[in-house]
Amino acid sequence: MRMVSRIKAHYFSIKEVLKTKNMQHPTWKPFSPAIPGRLSSAVRDSLPTTAFAFPRSRKEPLIDAAHVRDAMARFDQVSNVTDSERDLAFSNIQKAANHFDITDLCIIG
Repeated sequence: MRMVSRIKAHYFSIKEVLKTKNMQHPTWKPFSPAIPGRLSSAVRDSLPTTAFAFPRSRKEPLIDAAHVRDAMARFDQVSNVTDSERDLAFSNIQKAANHFDITDLCIIG
């Protein structure tokens, strides 16, 4: 139970985060066709840079709703990125979530 309350304390609604962040213009664009499930290295390498939440480091592909939810859950675990890259990734995740009709946006932070 303690773990659940600790996780809940770290959740921020999208509106709260938007109030505190200067959002960068998102670079994410829908990738077609969607590739469900785990990506092989070859498939991941073939994705365009615009398919990633963190385009510069090519981390967190946003190619379907499941991958967008994974990116939201792992947002704070991504290492070796700047605050600017994290802001851009947040914008990209938000844009992808809107595209895939994900309404339960929560970022662990």
